[in-house]
Formats: sequence, structure tokens, C-alpha cells
Amino acid sequence: MKRVTIYLLLLLGLNGIFGSCSKDLPDPGGTGAERLSGEWFVKVSFDGNTTDYIKIMTYNTAANNDSLWVDDLESFWQFKVKARFDAGGLTFATTDAPNGYYDSRVTISNGKVIQNAATTVSGAVVDSIYFEAKFDDDPDNLTYIFSGHMRSGFLEDEH
Repeated sequence: MKRVTIYLLLLLGLNGIFGSCSKDLPDPGGTGAERLSGEWFVKVSFDGNTTDYIKIMTYNTAANNDSLWVDDLESFWQFKVKARFDAGGLTFATTDAPNGYYDSRVTISNGKVIQNAATTVSGAVVDSIYFEAKFDDDPDNLTYIFSGHMRSGFLEDEH
């Protein structure tokens, strides 16, 4: 009797394990901005100068519609703004947008993600990003050019 109980429990347990595996899971889908979203290593050029690589991020807004966040993670000008995007053309821009980090306004123009257009140090082929930014609190009223590539995840590509 004891052996039958053990086999029965084992059979029920296996049925529970394998019965719970289903290939009919719903597809959670993606976000509207997923083709433009990512972690990026960019250099910033302005007034004849170029910075070392900094990390920025682009990601969807909570509304998940036609806007994405462009965020320098407080590493350059300390800006985080919503920009409108065109997913088909992989472009984005915003005019006089409020900065999420402090009271200022940011304009981003000519934003573009180009798929598979960059090769990292490790040899990984990744997307590239380009945009121009102006900050209303910049006393020199310069245009800052951000250009770089998507983070590959390989250690040798970390900047």
C-alpha cells in the first residue's frame, strides 16, 4: 500500500510538472518604441570639442504610444526628455521639451537610429544613434551632437 501511494504521488507530481508546460502562452507583444530603445555609448561633439563615451538610454514612455524618453542618465547635461518618434523611419525629435531632472527645456533634432550600422571593439554589429540637442540654459547656445552605438553587452565593448 505504501508503495502504491508513493507511485501515485510521483505520478501526480510528474503530471503537474509536465501538464503545466504549455506552448499556448499569450504573446506579450512589444512596445511602440522598441526599435529605437536601448542603452547607447555616445560621444558628444560641440564647439570643436568631443567628450569621451558616455552612456545614455532611450526607452518607451508609460503611454507606450508615439513618444520615448531620451535620458543622459545625468552624465552630461543632466537631461531626460520625451521625444516624439516615427517607428517606421526610426527617427525622433522634440522642441522645447521639459527636462525631467531639473527646471530647463531641451530641443532634440535630427534624431535617428540606424540598424546594424556600427561595429564595436569586440566585432559585434549593433545599431547606431545620432541626434542634435540644444539646452535653453546653455549660455553659449551651442548645438551638441550625440553620436554612437548601442551597448553590445560584451565586456570588451564597455566604455
